[in-house]
Amino acid sequence: MKTVFPLDGCHAVITGASSGLGAEFARQLAPRAAALFLVARRGPELEAVRRALPAGTLEVRLLVADLATDGGRDALTTALDATAFRPNLLVNNAGLGDYGRFDEAPAARSRAVLELNVTALTLLTHALLPRLSRPAGILQVSSLGASLPVPELAVYAASKAYVSSFSEALAVELAPRGVTVTCLCPGPTPTGFSGAARRPGGPDTDRRATGPLRMPPEAVVAAGLAALAAGRPSVHPGRGVAFAAWLFRVLPKPILWALLRRRAAREGGA
Repeated sequence: MKTVFPLDGCHAVITGASSGLGAEFARQLAPRAAALFLVARRGPELEAVRRALPAGTLEVRLLVADLATDGGRDALTTALDATAFRPNLLVNNAGLGDYGRFDEAPAARSRAVLELNVTALTLLTHALLPRLSRPAGILQVSSLGASLPVPELAVYAASKAYVSSFSEALAVELAPRGVTVTCLCPGPTPTGFSGAARRPGGPDTDRRATGPLRMPPEAVVAAGLAALAAGRPSVHPGRGVAFAAWLFRVLPKPILWALLRRRAAREGGA
């Protein structure tokens, strides 16, 4: 059963809304939504996003919360109930990367990636499902990195593989109940991701050979919203990203492993 989600007049909760794709989701939904509930850790940046939205009848609420914690997630559900904000769209955009060798990563850093990318996304989806009026939409932000193991981004890529699998299962499970679920899997996108993923004193993420895959945030978000509106379970925005995702799926494992070993050796990881 295929469902579609009407964006016009929606009441959307957007996580990680203070910058990057989250802020772009707010900008693109603003002309169509009736209300937005923006959530992020950084209050001043979140307020700046609100000020940049077009003035008018749009209702915009803000919540400063760390969704990687139980307290932050509880704060969101409490705020929704206390304000009688009745969402029908959840954009699970908040995420975190970590670039570098796994054995050199502080355990707290790996835990933070898993808490935000996996635990928070799962528990927020579970908590908000009964609060979503129907028809409802859930847009989960995954990554092209979900399509293959990525040395130097091992925990991040694995966490996004979980997001993609979880989201596509929910797309089937929830469709009969009037909930459209779409998984957005962008490739390299010029946001603040690489800066946040970089460890103190460590190297930046490897951007070589990613040029054909890069898309601006505006195009990525537009593709995600269009896929949700059309009821598509997943989308890899851009022809280059879509081709790469297909190639990673069909490439024989020995060839894929050889390519990954060559990349790791070039980076000094082997």
